[in-house]
Amino acid sequence: MTNTEVVIDEDWEYRRLQLPPGVTRLSAAIQLSIQAEFSGWELSNVRLYADGTRRVWLRRRRSLASAGLPGLIT
Repeated sequence: MTNTEVVIDEDWEYRRLQLPPGVTRLSAAIQLSIQAEFSGWELSNVRLYADGTRRVWLRRRRSLASAGLPGLIT
């Protein structure tokens, strides 16, 4: 997976990934499943372009610790 970008919203954290054209659908599904299993991400949006590139948006709910609440040690 390449070209990661993270966007933080009030309740959600979004991560944009770009998968190159040579990645098969099965391989992409396995990579995204690993992200979901071990990092808590869920699939938000997938776009497949004519050249075979996939742009994927993953999201996960922000935890209280990562939200930077005062008094919490992270």
